[in-house]
Amino acid sequence: MSVTAALGFLASGVTAGIKESGDPDLALVVNRGPRRAAAGVFTSNRVQAAPVRWSRTVLADGRISAVVLNSGGANACTGPGGADDARTMAERTARALSVPVPDVAVCSTGLIGVRLPMDRVTAGIDTAAAALSPDGGEDAAVAIKTTDSVHKTAVAGGAGFTVGGMAKGAGMLAPGLATMLVVLTTDAVVESDLLDAVLRHAVRTTFDRVDSDGCMSTNDTVLLLASGASGVTPTASDLAAAVRTVCDDLARQLIGDAEGASKEIEVAVVGAASEADAVEVGRSIARNNLLKCALHGEDPNWGRVLSAIGTTSAAFDPDRLDVAMNGVWVCRDGAEGESREKVDLSDRRITITVDLRTGGSSAVVWTNDLTAEYVHENSAYSS
Repeated sequence: MSVTAALGFLASGVTAGIKESGDPDLALVVNRGPRRAAAGVFTSNRVQAAPVRWSRTVLADGRISAVVLNSGGANACTGPGGADDARTMAERTARALSVPVPDVAVCSTGLIGVRLPMDRVTAGIDTAAAALSPDGGEDAAVAIKTTDSVHKTAVAGGAGFTVGGMAKGAGMLAPGLATMLVVLTTDAVVESDLLDAVLRHAVRTTFDRVDSDGCMSTNDTVLLLASGASGVTPTASDLAAAVRTVCDDLARQLIGDAEGASKEIEVAVVGAASEADAVEVGRSIARNNLLKCALHGEDPNWGRVLSAIGTTSAAFDPDRLDVAMNGVWVCRDGAEGESREKVDLSDRRITITVDLRTGGSSAVVWTNDLTAEYVHENSAYSS
């Protein structure tokens, strides 16, 4: 049920004709209350799409009643006209739902630099409003797909409350966030300041650790809406645990559906002097194209792991580095360890463990291999 798993929410997903394929391309998520607390995290790219700028503004008061989302066009780098289009989407949604315009967030995804067909978008908003349903979460998740091969949803239960979510994303997956739209919902009774803290904590160790291709989007948006419909006020820790569970689930689905990927790679860095060091090392390994090609070919080339570590500013002694691939410690003390012939990389999931042997901090970054299919898909994306 995705975003409608939590009480107090309606959703829908329809075909508005934005995509030439005729696939669903417009979604609504509506918070029926009684509360309408909200929080959000957005791309840190300095080039930001009009919907991101609009949603940042309307979220300033910690309140959202509805989110309108479209695929088939990012409405990014579209000038003043694009800003007008984002506002128009909010206004049309507000009118269709009888809610205040400043209570409507807008999300868009697709090709950058192209204006949306607003006649189709506005008509689609009316159609989506008429189709709203407490069972509409799956349809909404389908409607926000771009190059995704599957739609992505997740649900976690707490003590008397529920957190649900949907996400899209398959390429341009790198911090901040990934080229993704995520809407999370909960029926817990919670104020917006706590929602904000919980969301930022969850995003920091989930979506911000997905690094498929090192490319940062202009449209990344993660929204968390709370209806209070369960009547339950959870502890901060219980709410945080449920939100992080959903975010972690969705983040792993994103990397599992990365464009052209044949391997899902977990890079676990331990023994770091700080978490920042662990993240920097993990990200450097995740972005090493030579290593990603080797893993696609199921070659346990651990030398490329050390090479990536060496480009970072993290604290370590090159002669004390240990590296394991799928549990086989192929590198010990910065040199050859167990035979690489013991490493089996035939499964889709691969784990690389790096021990910096410097401290007690750790971090995990998720990535994928580099394939010919990824190159093909992105060589023809705009055509």
